[in-house]
Formats: sequence, C-alpha cells, structure tokens
Amino acid sequence: MLQQVEDISVNINRCVIASNAKTARKKVYLLSLEPALFQMKSNNLGAVRSSRVKMGDLSASWVLENPINGRHDHPKSFQMVEDPFQSGMTFEEQTEHPPDDHQAGVGELPYSRLSSMSPVKLKRREMRQERRNLRTAELIGKDKEANNQMAAAAIERSKGFDPIVKGKYSIWRSDYESPNSDSTLKLMLDQIIMAKAYTNIAKSKNESDLYNSLMKHSKLSQHAIGEASSDVELHSSALNRAKAMGRVLSIAKDKLYDCLTVERKLRAMLQSTEENVSDLKKKSAFLTQLAAKTVPKPLHCLPLQLASDYFLLGYHSREDVNKEKLQDPSLYHYAIFSDNVLATSVVVNSTVLHAKEPNKHVFHVVTDKLNYAAMRMWFLVNPPVGATIKVENIDDFKWLNSSSCSVLRQLESARLQEYYFKANHPSSLSLGSDHLKYRNPKYLSLLNHLRFYLPDVYPKLDKILFLDDDIVVQKDLTPLWSIDLQGMVNGAVETCKESFHRYDKYLNFSNPIIYANFDPNACGWAFGMNIFDLKEWRKRNITGIYHRWQDMNEDRTLWKLGTLPPGLITFYNLTHPLDRGWHALGLGYDPALNQTAIENAAVIHYNGNYKPWLDLAISKYKAYWSKYVMFDNPYLRLCSISE
Repeated sequence: MLQQVEDISVNINRCVIASNAKTARKKVYLLSLEPALFQMKSNNLGAVRSSRVKMGDLSASWVLENPINGRHDHPKSFQMVEDPFQSGMTFEEQTEHPPDDHQAGVGELPYSRLSSMSPVKLKRREMRQERRNLRTAELIGKDKEANNQMAAAAIERSKGFDPIVKGKYSIWRSDYESPNSDSTLKLMLDQIIMAKAYTNIAKSKNESDLYNSLMKHSKLSQHAIGEASSDVELHSSALNRAKAMGRVLSIAKDKLYDCLTVERKLRAMLQSTEENVSDLKKKSAFLTQLAAKTVPKPLHCLPLQLASDYFLLGYHSREDVNKEKLQDPSLYHYAIFSDNVLATSVVVNSTVLHAKEPNKHVFHVVTDKLNYAAMRMWFLVNPPVGATIKVENIDDFKWLNSSSCSVLRQLESARLQEYYFKANHPSSLSLGSDHLKYRNPKYLSLLNHLRFYLPDVYPKLDKILFLDDDIVVQKDLTPLWSIDLQGMVNGAVETCKESFHRYDKYLNFSNPIIYANFDPNACGWAFGMNIFDLKEWRKRNITGIYHRWQDMNEDRTLWKLGTLPPGLITFYNLTHPLDRGWHALGLGYDPALNQTAIENAAVIHYNGNYKPWLDLAISKYKAYWSKYVMFDNPYLRLCSISE
C-alpha cells in the first residue's frame, strides 16, 4: 500500500496539467489500478493527503480512461479528467479549440467526453445546438430588417432637414452644437480682447515691435468682423485673420505673459467696459424718452392745419348738436382727456364702429387750450356716425384752480419749478433711467390729473367709462355699464402676475406712512379703461382722499410722480376687478405678448413708450391701431400721414 502511494505521488508530479498552488482545493484524480480508489488532496502549503474513495461515491461526470489505447478495461495507469462545467470554456469553444498535446494528451479528451454520453443525450445536445443556430439566424435577420427600416426613415427625415442655423443659441448648451455655429466670430472677438490686454502690457515694457504688430492685427481683425453677427456674415478673409492673430498672440504670450499682470489688466478692462455700458444705458434711456415725448413733424402739422381752417373757415362759430344727450344718465358716456388729435380720433372711431347702438354713445373729450381748436375742428369735419361728441377746453373749468387743486398748487411751488425747469439743475442723465421718465412735466399736467375730478366735470352723470388716448376698442363696450361693482367705485383689470405689478412696485414702503396704510402685496390695476360709479364716488368723497394724499407727497417721498400711484392709493380697497378679457395691456413696450389674447381683448392698450403713431412702435402691433386711421382724409394726406 505504501508503494502504491509512492507511485501515485510520482505520477502526480509528472502530470501534464499543472495545478495552481494558491488555490484552496486541487483537482481530483482517480486511480483505477485496483478495485480500491484513492483521492489525493493538497492544501495551500502544498502538503498532500490521501484518502480511500468508494466507487459509489463518485458522480457520473467522472470517467476512467486508459491513456494508452483509450479503453476502460486496462487500469494500468490513470488520467486526470476535468469536469467540463468547472472549465471556463463552453462546449462549442472546447469543440472548436481543443486542448493542445501538452494539456490533453493528443486531443483525446473531447472525444472521450462525447463517447461517455448516451445516444439520447448526444441527440438532445445536437437538437439544442440546431435550435440555437436557428434562433441566432432569426435574430440576425430581424436586426438587419430593423436597421434597414431605420436607415430608410433617417434618409426621409434628412430630405426635409435645413442645415442652416437660423438663430443664435447659448454657447453653454451642447445640444445646440452645429457645424454652422459662430465659433470663428467668437474666437476673433476673444482674440481682440486678449490683444488689447497684451498691447497695454507691451507698451509698458517698451516692446514696440510687438505693440505695433498687435495693433495692426487688431485693426485687421476688426475690419474683417465689421458688423457681422454670425460666421456666415464674416468676410472671406476672416479665418486667415484669426490664424495670423493667433500667431501674434502666441508670440506675445511667450514674451509678456505673467498671470498676475494679465489678471490685473483684464480686471481693469472689465471695469472700464461696465462703466461704458452703464453710460450707454443712460443715454439710451434719455434718447428713448426724448423720442417718445417729441411730436413727429406730421403730427405737429395736423393740429396746425386744423386750427388754421377752424378760424379761417368760420367753424369756431358753430354750435354743438345733440346737447340734450350730454347730460342724459341713461346713455353710455365716455371720458377722453387728450391733446393728441389723431390718437383721439382712433379711440372714437374704433368705439363707434363696434357699438351696437351708436346713437346711445356720448363722447366727452377734454383737451388743452393749444389743441382745442384742432380737436374741435376734426370732429366737426369728421363726426362719428350716429354718436354724440363734445370737445371742451380745460381752461374753461374756472372752478379748477390752485386753491382747490393740489396739482396746480404744487406746480406753482418754486421747488417743483426748479426740479423740472431750472436750467442749472443736475443733468437727468446722472440720475438714471428710473428717475428720468418722472422728470417730464406731463406728470404734473392738469389734463393728466383731471381723471380725479370726474364727478365735478360731469355732475349729472351716474356712470362714465374713462379711456386713454393710446387704446383701441375691438368690441362693444356697453356691457360694462351693466356690471355690478358691488359697492366699489372703480372697475378695472388687475395687472399683477405672481410678484409683478403689486403695490410695492409703485409706492415707497420704506416710508412709515405708506407702510402703515397699505399692503405691499396688494394687486395693482391699470388706468386706460375704467368704469367709474360717480354716485358712489361722491358718497365716499374720493376726490378729497386724492387731495389729502397728493398734499402729503409734495416732497415726492411717498411715490414718484404720475397718476397711477395716487390712483392706487385713492382707490385702495375700492376697486372691483374686471375680467382680463376687457383690457389687454403692454402693446407699447412688450413685443412678446400673446397674440390670441390681443385679438380677443375688448380693449388693447399701447401703454409704454412705443406708441403706435411713432416710428418707435412695435411693428407687429401697429396694424391693430392703423386700421382705424382715416388715411384718405385730406388733412392726413396734406401732412403726409400714411400707413
């Protein structure tokens, strides 16, 4: 028995298949020399231990083989057979790549494994393999068909694809990357910035040649860029200019680059640029205000021609018609306070055109002395069909004087006159755009504040609809007189959206008086189309409330000038919100309004600087206004007022 153990040890050492000494368990070998079988094991240290194994303890996967002739009836030697499921190779891999001579003894292992299987198992294996092959072929065919369909769909989509980039996108968004992007333009602009920085450094270090070269290439790059806003607009030489500038900047970097110096120079350039931008914004605000408040030549011509004919042709002696309707509270009365003849005509024309019963509509137009003749002449020559209109001069309201009107009293004060009219007052530009628009005397114009005296102007009326001269009526407005204001004085459309246009936008809540009396989150509303209950107005003495707050704000510490802030104060908790469909605002400043909301609104309002009669007007909104202008009128043709 000891001799047999020694022989087994010798054969183990000669075994071709090496065993990994670091593994916890070695392969099992079978010895078929005697009916008795021995099992050999080794641990991590290489120590070998044998044990007797019974034939019945072996699994069916073990095969006894004679390495000489492959027969099983000559147990004169032994051979290690590896469990195929312990191996890392699949059946197909072992079949295609059999072990070499060193590993398997001239390649007999696969054959011996197959020969040990029953015919039923072999048949099953072959059938499984056939099914795998068929399934693989089927999947490959489906993949090819799907790929062909995807390719055909992609080709169809590409036919309608426009490769031209029609707009600019954020450079930080990778989904907008395009071969037609503005990378060259951006590169050249960045190069010019760096060239300016290196130019100053070169000058300070007496690098005259480099300085001249940087200046030269900067000018050439700027010339190549011109006014281009995208790569497609660049000059054909732009790319070559960018390459040349890149070479010069590389030289400048080698000679002049110092991190701290470049950082300081770029910071100085940034600060200078921010100051320039701030100055340009102030100038832009000033010019915008100037353009918005300056009367264009055609609009200046129109009242002159009308006023001239008013007196020359004897229209000043004509009497008004339908006087009995002017005080009839059962009719629909409108109040329009304006010095703009053309704008007022559009308001009246658009209102009458959409009115179901024009003969029941009465327009009360109040203007100043300068424009009274022109305004009256226009409506005498072009009376609204069926409707009644009365034009009045605000200077004829003798009861409206400095003793009874806070605005007139403030206008007479030396402090306000200095603020508005004194020539040596600090420039408006130094105060910024927020202050600039309030330095217009129109905000203290009595015509602008006449809306707070409606019951005094029309003592016999119960309700009146106030309209600004920069609105257009698109629907019949008579249902407004039927709205129940629920005891409120003012019916208006609210303008607050989320945190915008609330009371804190218009009033100074750092003032304790304002803070104690009003809610900063209260919703604002708009002048421009307001239905006023004059009976409730008189009962609550609204004009007296207005006077009290106007007197308190003589030093302009409660709110800036204008009519909306005192209106918000005067009608605080006295305003009934109307449906938004009655009044659409923003056509005088916002080019991104909802087109459907504009077209469905009863009244559209060009509040803002971009009035529809100015060249500043937003072009896509101008047609809503211009279609109510009588361009065929001889006075308009005479003054070259056309579409």
